[in-house]
Amino acid sequence: MSKIKKLDEILANQIAAGEVVERPASVVKELLENSIDAKSTRISIEINDGGLSRIFISDNGEGMSKEDSILAFERHATSKIKNENDLFRIRTLGFRGEALPSIASVSYVTVKTSTTDGPGIETVLKGGILQSQKEIAKSTGTSIDVSNLFFNTPARLKYMRTVQTELSNVTDVVYRLALANPSIAIDLKHNDKYMFRSNGNGDARQILASLYGLQIAKNMVHFEAESLDFQVDGYLSMPEYTRASRNYLSIYVNGRYVKHYGVNKAISEGYHTLLPIGRFPIVALFIKMDPQLVDVNVHPTKQEVRFSKEEQLYTLIRESIQKVFRSRSLIPEITRSAPKEKVLSEQSTFTFEHTTKDDVEKSLPFSLQNDSMNHSTQQSEKIFEESFSSPDTNDFIESESQADYESQYFQSFYSNENDNGDLKSEEIQSKTEETTVFISNELAKEEPPIDQLPPLYPIGQMHGTYIVAQNENGLYLVDQHAAQERIYYEYFKEKIGEIAAELQTLLIPITFDVSPEQAILLDQYTDELREVGLFIEKFGSNSYVIREHPNWFPEGQEETLIDEMIQELLKRGTINIKKLREEKAIMMSCKASIKANQFITNDEIFRLLETLRKSTNPFTCPHGRPIVIHFSSYELEKMFKRVM
Repeated sequence: MSKIKKLDEILANQIAAGEVVERPASVVKELLENSIDAKSTRISIEINDGGLSRIFISDNGEGMSKEDSILAFERHATSKIKNENDLFRIRTLGFRGEALPSIASVSYVTVKTSTTDGPGIETVLKGGILQSQKEIAKSTGTSIDVSNLFFNTPARLKYMRTVQTELSNVTDVVYRLALANPSIAIDLKHNDKYMFRSNGNGDARQILASLYGLQIAKNMVHFEAESLDFQVDGYLSMPEYTRASRNYLSIYVNGRYVKHYGVNKAISEGYHTLLPIGRFPIVALFIKMDPQLVDVNVHPTKQEVRFSKEEQLYTLIRESIQKVFRSRSLIPEITRSAPKEKVLSEQSTFTFEHTTKDDVEKSLPFSLQNDSMNHSTQQSEKIFEESFSSPDTNDFIESESQADYESQYFQSFYSNENDNGDLKSEEIQSKTEETTVFISNELAKEEPPIDQLPPLYPIGQMHGTYIVAQNENGLYLVDQHAAQERIYYEYFKEKIGEIAAELQTLLIPITFDVSPEQAILLDQYTDELREVGLFIEKFGSNSYVIREHPNWFPEGQEETLIDEMIQELLKRGTINIKKLREEKAIMMSCKASIKANQFITNDEIFRLLETLRKSTNPFTCPHGRPIVIHFSSYELEKMFKRVM
């Protein structure tokens, strides 16, 4: 008797549900994507108890006929593809025909749908089994009511999280799909309370404001870039707005939200040296390409994809982001309130247009180190520390009036009382500076303008750590260690950027031992080592000797660097020489720079600031920490109550 038996349809669907329907958020995702594919312009979502007891989604899309409302719950039944060739040009979010039968097999489902051609149809299923079907009166579109999720799979129900956790997962799905489809009005209610509403006017920045706050959304930079195969556009947070995880990187490929390590890495490299270690930007990235260049049929949840021309795409993303920030001033400003109108202060205006170096030196009568200045310097340090602490929850300190302003703005932003339902898109446009940057496929790396960092005129030094400077725009604090670290980093990076033709001959050769398995691999990679200037010779069965190495190797770090290169080669089969040079340039610049609590002369301060202005990136050190902080004249006047 045969041991192998074909699974019945219900059991097969329940097994498939384990892949597709992990939690209530999975149900919301699949049903919401179906509504988007149905060309809906308005979608309403209602959930109870985090989606565990009920999920209801209604749309005004194309709807289904009586026959289709039955076939839609058959396994692998779909209207999206007809033959194998369609797999290579998928433009819809759903196409596998697994979602509806998988959802129906582990819940109670009621579907009400109607097209423009006939009466509405109500279909009721329980555990994937058809219970009834009848004609009803219904407007064009589809509504699906899912209740008692996982009623027949208690093991799955047992591992559901709390209501708050499941609700968080549902809102995350809705937010990301709403961001990809700003032209669709989407609203989400939980236990009859609105959690999210978008008006469908096509403005993605409004959705960003509801997700990340008005302040961040207003300061995000919109950019566009294209090559022969790809079109990329998106919104980038300024480097001072960071988060502790990569969850704030939203990547969309042809409208589909995906998770992709390579694209994440390209974004991180675009922000290279602009962010502190362990911090990540807020990014919404939209990628358009020929469907034949991407494989979306990699995983049942369709959140993982593969690209045919990965390197070209990564290069476009990385260089586009780098070019955006090379063209902008990245000096963080201490912002306490939103100025409504400029009020003349008691102090007369001044300018530095004709200030000379001698004038600057004469204006340095003190070093801000005497006892009488202790209180003011402590206050300055407190402002500095508070302004850049807890970036997850409070990016900038704001006054109560600013908070009230934003609260009122949000109320009007999502008010139902707008006559035209436009949610005041003109208002947010007027409050948001024009930050769109278009980048062609010719990503030329122009030299930055000399005034990328404005001229700074030194006043003194605080605690031997911060340079205090000024110009007509206000007060500037400069971290002297970070500033010189940036200068040295760019110098060392250029010095070791190319493998020198000359090799350093060692008086005492370097010898090292490897395991027998590693020796076999190392013998295969001698050519790769020669390409990076490392010539190894056999010195026994499992021993090797190195008699010379490139001149750019940092003194005292030769053996460590050689060991890193060999271990990387044995592990990956290749050596990322660019990364190694980068790490060594950062290390060398940090060691060579002046430290905190080190006093420098006025001439040294002046030269340091002028050299910093000529740097490619005078805003952050190689570790991503800010170099310059700006206190505007208006903010200083507000602090001293010269303007009200």
